[in-house]
Amino acid sequence: MQRQAVGVMRSEAAVSERRACGLIPIHRATCRYQRRRSEDPRLRERLRELAATRRRFGYRRLKILLKREGFAVNHKRVYRLYVEEKLGLRRKRGRRRLPTSAARVPLKLPVRPDEVWTMDFTQDAFASGRKFRTLNLMDGFTRYAPRIEVDTSLPGQRVVRVLEELKRRGRKPEAIVIDNGTEFTSQVVDQWAYENQVQLHFITPGRPMENGFIESFNGKFRDECLNENWFIDLADAREKS
Repeated sequence: MQRQAVGVMRSEAAVSERRACGLIPIHRATCRYQRRRSEDPRLRERLRELAATRRRFGYRRLKILLKREGFAVNHKRVYRLYVEEKLGLRRKRGRRRLPTSAARVPLKLPVRPDEVWTMDFTQDAFASGRKFRTLNLMDGFTRYAPRIEVDTSLPGQRVVRVLEELKRRGRKPEAIVIDNGTEFTSQVVDQWAYENQVQLHFITPGRPMENGFIESFNGKFRDECLNENWFIDLADAREKS
């Protein structure tokens, strides 16, 4: 805007560049600056694609994903494109769901063990009323649950610890289907998946049927275990689960 004002003053008021820059005010070097770097259309397009699939990621975490793919960018450039494309997640009040900005392509049915795993949480309470959670993992091909982790708190770091323990035992999936919960969208989970070449497939927000394997498992787990037992404490819950 200031550079445009300088141009108008020079053309209509017939004043020098020095005089116009002094009246605005703006530095003459700033007024003369011309951007030399050409815009890469692939960067803008890829940023839109990543923001559509990683809806909870801000521009800083999207920058990490871009750099992993070989784009030479810094946070300032990504932020500028992020704002220009209006990729910020708008938070609405109430329970209304945000519309998806891109269609999600469902994964194909797995044809071998450890090709696709699914993960999700369930919740229950001890006899005292204190709540606890379970992290349920299931192999999409064998329908076998390699791990059910039970604790009062299961953040992203704990999810990574469970995955690491299974990897040391020789179990590591090629892809994991998960929802958009904060534990799964955390940086630690994303970093672990990148370092271990595991693809994270996020389902569409508000459509749990896209992760039908684990939803079916959770229902049976609740009917056959959680609803049938009275849990005294954490040790009791771990033993019965």
